[in-house]
Amino acid sequence: MAAPLMPKATAVWLVENTSLTFEQIADFCELHPLEIQAIADGEVANQMQGLDPVANGQTTVAEIERCQADPEARLKLSPRALPPQFVKHKGPRYTPIAKRQDKPDAIAFLLKSHPELSDGQISKLIGTTKPTIAAVRDRTHWNSPNIKPRHPVGLGLCTIEELEAAISHARVRRPVEDNDLGDEEGERLEG
Repeated sequence: MAAPLMPKATAVWLVENTSLTFEQIADFCELHPLEIQAIADGEVANQMQGLDPVANGQTTVAEIERCQADPEARLKLSPRALPPQFVKHKGPRYTPIAKRQDKPDAIAFLLKSHPELSDGQISKLIGTTKPTIAAVRDRTHWNSPNIKPRHPVGLGLCTIEELEAAISHARVRRPVEDNDLGDEEGERLEG
């Protein structure tokens, strides 16, 4: 269950303005019942301004009245109080300056370990350019003697989920090409 915004301030308001039990308030605010009791006794958050959960849309008056009438009922957070889910945008990926020097190492690892990945996929995965990928592949990169293949997830340049998705996407397209090459090699060996 998601907690309301500013749970202690919400608990202060609920203690001062409702007849809900400490357990009900604790469950709603995701705090310990003893902490709610300390708030009620004035030992904790005595200078804190209460936050009205009805005014900011986290619950309704009807929901509070329902729970006041039944001490076993639990106060529920309003569905519209939950923040919208984070949507990842498709813009360019920012890489901190400290990690930019690791990109050629990650490119070398992907070229060596996953040759089925296209340059475009590597570019999106690591946040680099196709000329940089070509320079690492051809060993014409300015830092070529110092490049050591290292896993991009370990370097923090992408997540394991992104890497696995790119590899599975590349392998979906790749079997047709692999089977064609395998058949031709098989015919050459027999002939």
